Amino acid sequence: MVFSSPVFLFLFLPIVLMLVLAAGTLRARNTLLTIASLFFYAWGEGAFVVLMITMVLVNYALALSIARWPGQRAWVVLAVLLNIGALVWFKYANFLVEILNTLLSGGTTTPFVLAPIHLPIGISFFIFQGLSYVIDVHRGHVQAEQKPGPVALYVSMFPQLIAGPIVRYRDVAADIGERRFDFELFASGIRRFVIGLSKKVLIADLAARVADPIFDLDPDVLPASVAWLGLVAYAVQIYFDFSGYSDMAIGLGRMLGFRFLENFNFPYTARSIREFWQRWHISLSTWFRDYLYIPLGGNRKGPTSTYMNLFIVFFLTGLWHGASWNFVVWGLMHGLFMVIERLGAGRKLSALPRAFGTVYVLLVVLMAWVFFRSSDITQAWHYILALWSPGHGDPMRYYPTYYLANDVTLALLIGITGGLGWWKALTERSWGMLKRHPLPNWVPDLSILFLFVLCAMSLATSTYHPFIYFRF
Repeated sequence: MVFSSPVFLFLFLPIVLMLVLAAGTLRARNTLLTIASLFFYAWGEGAFVVLMITMVLVNYALALSIARWPGQRAWVVLAVLLNIGALVWFKYANFLVEILNTLLSGGTTTPFVLAPIHLPIGISFFIFQGLSYVIDVHRGHVQAEQKPGPVALYVSMFPQLIAGPIVRYRDVAADIGERRFDFELFASGIRRFVIGLSKKVLIADLAARVADPIFDLDPDVLPASVAWLGLVAYAVQIYFDFSGYSDMAIGLGRMLGFRFLENFNFPYTARSIREFWQRWHISLSTWFRDYLYIPLGGNRKGPTSTYMNLFIVFFLTGLWHGASWNFVVWGLMHGLFMVIERLGAGRKLSALPRAFGTVYVLLVVLMAWVFFRSSDITQAWHYILALWSPGHGDPMRYYPTYYLANDVTLALLIGITGGLGWWKALTERSWGMLKRHPLPNWVPDLSILFLFVLCAMSLATSTYHPFIYFRF
């Protein structure tokens, strides 16, 4: 059950909102929300909800142990081992066996056989949240909860459970322990949710109708124009899909009385890869910064150590997204350009006109997206060759207009201009005019209602709404 499904929009969400908001006490609201969140996860993952509950109890008990015996690092080490161990088993065990068999393929050793292990949706998110809670208790940033209920609600809360953002306990602890219904917050949550739903359904899903069939083709038959079209469409798809889900999560949180931090801030307008990661998936980049990069030494131990730490962080950032060498290459590409910028390229970029930095970032990010989207390294490399080879492929059989229906073309144009921040600039200019000549209050609300109706019509008339987070 995903946010853009009719079952969620017209059944699960209305029932949960009515029950939670009608509950008489905060304790009852928290209990109902926890039960609803566990049901939400079990709807799609069945018995794997037991895994999430188990990790909640493990982290709750370890945090209590840290509070009872402060200063003993054994508890936090155990938390890291158990959480990362669970993540490695479910997400990387088959990948590691494949690597081991490749390394041993030249000898006489019998290959290891491991049945495919199911990857629970959202495991990377709830493992990182539980681990951050224990580490923050160890560091003294939050108090250990004496009862498991608040920890269970924090980890399992359905708005951010399967697609993020990665929420820190210290950012929602006050809302879990004390919140009241706020009509303005609830209304802003509805608006934010519908905007996110529109980004997902009206832009990302239509962009996927271009990106998916092009990336499914043999790249050796792709003309450069079609290859670029597929890559740009995928860049639009992943940004509006991912930021759309974050918007929906933030909106749902507000409806329920929670204030989640922002997760995206127009990353395609960045002037450097460093700035890109300050704007893209902010909750993940700050998680790796606070719980890995800084503990490794950050930039405090000299240039060589700093560069090594960056490569470690981006190697693991890539691996976090999936058990594939493609994701590793994607992460290391970003790490490489982070190092290049630290070596002096960043200062030179900042001295140039902004457009130069933006073009540089877009080229790096787009080339990296090829590895992120492709099924293997070979396909990715051949796709890149197609991008930069005029006269490549079969232009008589494959040509851009074949993929560009009117609705798809409109979605891509809106996505490209929106991703490059042109909407934001237009909105900021319009805001000055609206201050002098304000619109009636019902105009923005009518616009939101219109967007929701368009989304509902799209969901009713199309079955193609891909969920791209199953790999994470």
